Amino acid sequence: MPASPPAPAGPDGPPYAAPARLWRGLDRHRPPGADAVAHAWRSPVRGPWLTSVLGVALLVGLPLVIVTGLLDWIAYGPRFDQALPRDVGWLHPPVFDWPTRPAWLFRVTQGLHVTLGIVLVPVVLGKLWSVVPKLFDWPPARSVAQVVERLSLLLLVGGILFQIATGLLNIQYAYLFGFDFYTAHWYGAWVFTAALVTHVAIKLPRLVAALRGPGFGRTPLDRTRPEPADPDGLVAPRPGPATMSRRGVLALVGGGSLLLAALTVGQSVDALRRTALLLPRGRRIADGPTGFPVNRSVAAAGVTPDQTGPGWRLTLRGADRTVTLDRGRLLAMTQHTATLPIACVEGWSTSQTWTGVRLRDLAALVGPGEPDRAHVRSLERGGLFRQATLQGNQVADADALLALRVNGVDLSPDHGYPARIIVPALPGVHCTKWVEEITFQGRGDG
Repeated sequence: MPASPPAPAGPDGPPYAAPARLWRGLDRHRPPGADAVAHAWRSPVRGPWLTSVLGVALLVGLPLVIVTGLLDWIAYGPRFDQALPRDVGWLHPPVFDWPTRPAWLFRVTQGLHVTLGIVLVPVVLGKLWSVVPKLFDWPPARSVAQVVERLSLLLLVGGILFQIATGLLNIQYAYLFGFDFYTAHWYGAWVFTAALVTHVAIKLPRLVAALRGPGFGRTPLDRTRPEPADPDGLVAPRPGPATMSRRGVLALVGGGSLLLAALTVGQSVDALRRTALLLPRGRRIADGPTGFPVNRSVAAAGVTPDQTGPGWRLTLRGADRTVTLDRGRLLAMTQHTATLPIACVEGWSTSQTWTGVRLRDLAALVGPGEPDRAHVRSLERGGLFRQATLQGNQVADADALLALRVNGVDLSPDHGYPARIIVPALPGVHCTKWVEEITFQGRGDG
């Protein structure tokens, strides 16, 4: 039996596929102003080539943002139920013990995640501008396959705008959205990733074809013309005169990304610290050896001078032994100095020179052998990160310290006096400040 011929084309698009009656009915009942909106987009530079170039830039950058986000979640230690969000169900990725080497590992993964996410904002906006007429198509679909494509597009656009908005607000410590950032950002990332994979699978052949065709990036403004009509309807049906060439659009987008990079990269590079104008923790807070940034001050933590004064004691616990040390006894122990970065989830980081007692030396005071983990508690009684569990490799690292001094002077109260944790490649929130107790556990300990 011969196949049925396709339904006639709509007024502004390809033929309708089954169920053609539905799409034709939608086309006959067009919303008020639909035609005016459809013809309002008149820029002659829109088309498959420009959209594909911007798409390639996002295909290079967005996977790095996604992968570094997953790595940072693993760095938080899901084995100890302290990665956020904690219960991720079947979305739980494969995990491994986060390494301590290279010492700058978390600084790079988190800094790249945040910095690249900011740098890609102009590219995302440019890509949305290049396809914005398609968001107002009527009828919204002409086939069941196109329905799937449109749904993926809705999740893609909504997902990336949600991730950008919540991510930027988190960097600025402006929690205006009223829900848990970690949970929302995690699940929002999975929704966006699924939509991105679907969209790429559908559009990749069109992208390759557009880039293999005639190049339009070298055309100056006076010779800028619309591309030939395309199946996706990206080319304006009634183009106006060009006010900017395609290379001008790319230069504008690239210039915006370079500007954001220049204003952001200083959060992760100490030598460029003063250029980090967009980030509240990106610059020095004071002069002197303890003038580098902090996320949580001693006042915000509610830790009082009485708690950190001469009466302060550190309690060390092992399987069957407990030792209590004051700061004088800690300073009398063998001191080790290491230059290590501290990096926070908001993207800022700094490298400083820390001095203190190795964690493995403290573990040796309360038990033989190498511990499988160490649970650290702070004097702080509130706050999400008042305690942390360290992996066995983190305790055993030669540069893992209970730091007592930084840059040759005692820790300041805001930096964790009388003692804080510093471990290579450890997320900053787990470098616990105002340490009160450390419990070392072996594999057989409860």
